[in-house]
Amino acid sequence: MDASLEKIADPTLAEMGKNLKEAMKMLEDSQRRTEEENGKLISGDIPGPLQGSGQDMVSILQLVQNLMHGDEDEEPQSPRIQNIGEQGHMALLGHSLGAYISTLDKEKLRKLTTRILSDTTLWLCRIFRYENGCAYFHEEEREGLAKICRLAIHSRYEDFVVDGFSVLYNKKPVIYLSAAARPGLGQYLCNQDVAFLEKLIKDDIERGRLPLLLVANAGTAAVGHTDKIGRLKELCEQYGIWLHVEGVNLATLALGYVSSSVLAATKCDSMTMTPGPWLGLPAVPAVTLYKHDDPALTLIAGLTSNKPADKLRALPLWLSLQYLGLDGIVERIKHACQLSQRLQGSLKKVNYINILVEDELSSPVVVFRFFQELPGSDPVFKAVPVPNMTPSAVGRERHSCDALNRWVRMAVARPSFQVPVHHHPTCW
Repeated sequence: MDASLEKIADPTLAEMGKNLKEAMKMLEDSQRRTEEENGKLISGDIPGPLQGSGQDMVSILQLVQNLMHGDEDEEPQSPRIQNIGEQGHMALLGHSLGAYISTLDKEKLRKLTTRILSDTTLWLCRIFRYENGCAYFHEEEREGLAKICRLAIHSRYEDFVVDGFSVLYNKKPVIYLSAAARPGLGQYLCNQDVAFLEKLIKDDIERGRLPLLLVANAGTAAVGHTDKIGRLKELCEQYGIWLHVEGVNLATLALGYVSSSVLAATKCDSMTMTPGPWLGLPAVPAVTLYKHDDPALTLIAGLTSNKPADKLRALPLWLSLQYLGLDGIVERIKHACQLSQRLQGSLKKVNYINILVEDELSSPVVVFRFFQELPGSDPVFKAVPVPNMTPSAVGRERHSCDALNRWVRMAVARPSFQVPVHHHPTCW
């Protein structure tokens, strides 16, 4: 890589790539030494005065490494830095490169940022089968949906720009969320039963409300559920509701075979994707793809911007997608699905584990739980099978099962950080 960097004409750019590589190597080497010393860390996280003469890069990185691990009294952590790999370095380089690019003159900066944004948008739309879409890149995963809600309000309430929120009092907007959605997104829930959802919509219309937006899920990390997106799309078209889709199963749109329920997401009004966790890339933004014909409204909603800094959010992903290439992207997603299928097959052989979601053969999500304690041969978790248990005993059993679920989660997640594994309590 050093030899390749020497071919770069811009010395600052070449030095940036070299310094990042050296910095990552220092942190990795320091971590290895820490592990060899049985987790003993140098105490360097105590606040103190700023050194008058300054410190060298090695000392500063040593301090960063100490802060990353915490002090020796804390529970040992397993940071992901050793698993980042060169493709991860490319994503991290994007943040340093973005700061450097921002120093260019306005015209060069405009051309470069426009190219980065248009390239990344085009690639993502083609990879995930979302034709003629626009893209909004954001750090916080929920930020995209917030901007989409704002766009939907501006689209349905013509006087919103002039009168503001006062126009909502006469006809209150309603947002419908899947029952499998992440908690905290809203109060209105759409049930898996689409007929029941339609009844809710009709009731809201009769009460003078405006059905505004429906958030569907394609394989949530929490419960692995995929809504009936095709039917929901028909319902949304019938009542003029904006359909937004999110979920880990959207990653499978890049594969040759896609289930019909997930494929229907390509016809939605917008979707939020998280390519970082899907591809094992650190520090890359989430992206919301959407379709809308009015650039003025997308600008008001905050989905588009003329600021170069906003366009540069796509830079880490722009670099990473080029580094992986189309084949590398597809292979990573396919590999994650294959790992999930192997995990599911292994879990089926264990009598004390229930597979809770099995409706998607190509899904990268496996949801399971212990439904009773293991036999007493296990030295850590002892079984106490007692019939007609009291409520307190039931609580203890649930606590033991939760402990088992956490243990399995940690054991499965250890080999590769690229496949998120979550713990789900037994008291569903």
